[in-house]
Amino acid sequence: MTTSSPRFYALIYTSFAGIGLLLASVGIAGVAAHNVVRRTQEIGVRLALGGTAGRVVGMVARQALGPIVVAMIAGLAGSALLTTTLAQLLFDIKPHDPLTYAAVVALLGAVALVATWLPARRAARVNPIEVLRAE
Repeated sequence: MTTSSPRFYALIYTSFAGIGLLLASVGIAGVAAHNVVRRTQEIGVRLALGGTAGRVVGMVARQALGPIVVAMIAGLAGSALLTTTLAQLLFDIKPHDPLTYAAVVALLGAVALVATWLPARRAARVNPIEVLRAE
Protein backbone atom coordinates (compact mmCIF):
# COMPACT_ATOMS: atom_id res chain seq x y z
CA MET A 1 0.00 0.00 0.00
CA THR A 2 2.83 2.43 0.72
CA THR A 3 4.22 2.22 -2.82
CA SER A 4 0.94 2.23 -4.72
CA SER A 5 0.57 6.01 -4.80
CA PRO A 6 4.15 6.74 -5.99
CA ARG A 7 3.87 3.96 -8.59
CA PHE A 8 0.62 5.42 -9.84
CA TYR A 9 2.19 8.87 -10.17
CA ALA A 10 5.21 7.37 -11.92
CA LEU A 11 2.90 5.58 -14.36
CA ILE A 12 0.98 8.79 -15.05
CA TYR A 13 4.19 10.80 -15.56
CA THR A 14 5.62 8.11 -17.82
CA SER A 15 2.42 8.02 -19.88
CA PHE A 16 2.42 11.79 -20.30
CA ALA A 17 6.12 11.75 -21.19
CA GLY A 18 5.51 9.09 -23.85
CA ILE A 19 2.61 11.02 -25.32
CA GLY A 20 4.71 14.19 -25.26
CA LEU A 21 7.58 12.43 -27.01
CA LEU A 22 5.23 11.11 -29.68
CA LEU A 23 3.69 14.55 -30.23
CA ALA A 24 7.11 16.18 -30.39
CA SER A 25 8.37 13.69 -32.96
CA VAL A 26 5.27 14.12 -35.13
CA GLY A 27 5.60 17.91 -34.85
CA ILE A 28 9.28 17.87 -35.77
CA ALA A 29 8.62 15.60 -38.73
CA GLY A 30 5.71 17.80 -39.83
CA VAL A 31 7.74 21.00 -39.70
CA ALA A 32 10.64 19.36 -41.53
CA ALA A 33 8.27 17.97 -44.19
CA HIS A 34 6.67 21.39 -44.62
CA ASN A 35 10.09 22.97 -45.11
CA VAL A 36 10.96 20.31 -47.69
CA VAL A 37 7.73 20.93 -49.61
CA ARG A 38 8.27 24.68 -49.45
CA ARG A 39 11.83 24.35 -50.76
CA THR A 40 11.22 21.62 -53.35
CA GLN A 41 12.17 23.88 -56.27
CA GLU A 42 15.41 24.93 -54.59
CA ILE A 43 16.25 21.31 -53.80
CA GLY A 44 15.50 20.34 -57.41
CA VAL A 45 17.80 23.06 -58.73
CA ARG A 46 20.56 21.98 -56.33
CA LEU A 47 20.24 18.40 -57.52
CA ALA A 48 20.11 19.48 -61.19
CA LEU A 49 23.30 21.50 -60.79
CA GLY A 50 25.20 18.53 -59.40
CA GLY A 51 24.31 18.44 -55.73
CA THR A 52 24.33 15.01 -54.19
CA ALA A 53 21.53 13.40 -52.25
CA GLY A 54 23.76 13.24 -49.19
CA ARG A 55 24.29 16.99 -49.24
CA VAL A 56 20.56 17.60 -49.57
CA VAL A 57 19.85 15.31 -46.62
CA GLY A 58 22.55 17.07 -44.62
CA MET A 59 21.19 20.51 -45.49
CA VAL A 60 17.62 19.68 -44.51
CA ALA A 61 18.69 17.89 -41.32
CA ARG A 62 21.00 20.75 -40.25
CA GLN A 63 18.29 23.34 -40.73
CA ALA A 64 15.80 21.30 -38.73
CA LEU A 65 18.19 20.28 -35.95
CA GLY A 66 19.47 23.80 -35.23
CA PRO A 67 16.39 24.98 -33.33
CA ILE A 68 16.08 21.56 -31.71
CA VAL A 69 19.56 21.86 -30.17
CA VAL A 70 18.68 25.31 -28.80
CA ALA A 71 15.43 23.93 -27.35
CA MET A 72 17.27 21.00 -25.76
CA ILE A 73 19.72 23.36 -24.06
CA ALA A 74 16.83 25.47 -22.76
CA GLY A 75 15.05 22.32 -21.60
CA LEU A 76 18.14 21.11 -19.75
CA ALA A 77 18.44 24.45 -17.97
CA GLY A 78 14.75 24.46 -17.07
CA SER A 79 14.82 20.90 -15.83
CA ALA A 80 17.89 21.59 -13.71
CA LEU A 81 15.96 24.42 -12.05
CA LEU A 82 12.70 22.51 -11.58
CA THR A 83 14.02 19.08 -10.63
CA THR A 84 14.09 19.93 -6.94
CA THR A 85 10.30 20.24 -6.96
CA LEU A 86 9.99 16.62 -8.13
CA ALA A 87 12.70 15.24 -5.86
CA GLN A 88 10.21 13.36 -3.65
CA LEU A 89 9.12 11.25 -6.65
CA LEU A 90 12.64 10.13 -7.53
CA PHE A 91 13.73 6.79 -6.12
CA ASP A 92 17.39 5.72 -6.02
CA ILE A 93 18.58 8.65 -8.15
CA LYS A 94 19.61 12.14 -7.20
CA PRO A 95 17.71 15.12 -8.64
CA HIS A 96 20.74 16.27 -10.63
CA ASP A 97 21.99 12.89 -11.87
CA PRO A 98 24.21 13.49 -14.95
CA LEU A 99 23.56 9.99 -16.31
CA THR A 100 19.81 10.66 -16.36
CA TYR A 101 20.31 13.97 -18.12
CA ALA A 102 22.61 12.33 -20.67
CA ALA A 103 20.11 9.52 -21.30
CA VAL A 104 17.27 11.98 -21.84
CA VAL A 105 19.34 14.13 -24.20
CA ALA A 106 20.38 11.02 -26.14
CA LEU A 107 16.78 9.79 -26.40
CA LEU A 108 15.42 13.16 -27.49
CA GLY A 109 18.29 13.64 -29.91
CA ALA A 110 17.69 10.24 -31.49
CA VAL A 111 13.97 10.91 -31.84
CA ALA A 112 14.64 14.33 -33.38
CA LEU A 113 17.22 12.85 -35.73
CA VAL A 114 14.83 10.17 -36.99
CA ALA A 115 11.99 12.69 -37.27
CA THR A 116 14.11 14.97 -39.46
CA TRP A 117 15.81 12.20 -41.39
CA LEU A 118 12.57 10.88 -42.92
CA PRO A 119 11.59 14.16 -44.67
CA ALA A 120 15.23 14.84 -45.56
CA ARG A 121 15.49 11.45 -47.25
CA ARG A 122 12.31 12.23 -49.15
CA ALA A 123 13.82 15.55 -50.26
CA ALA A 124 16.86 13.77 -51.65
CA ARG A 125 14.62 11.69 -53.91
CA VAL A 126 13.20 14.75 -55.69
CA ASN A 127 13.41 14.39 -59.45
CA PRO A 128 15.06 17.62 -60.68
CA ILE A 129 13.54 17.38 -64.15
CA GLU A 130 9.97 17.23 -62.83
CA VAL A 131 10.63 20.11 -60.43
CA LEU A 132 12.11 22.31 -63.16
CA ARG A 133 9.24 21.49 -65.52
CA ALA A 134 6.69 22.47 -62.90
CA GLU A 135 8.27 25.92 -62.67
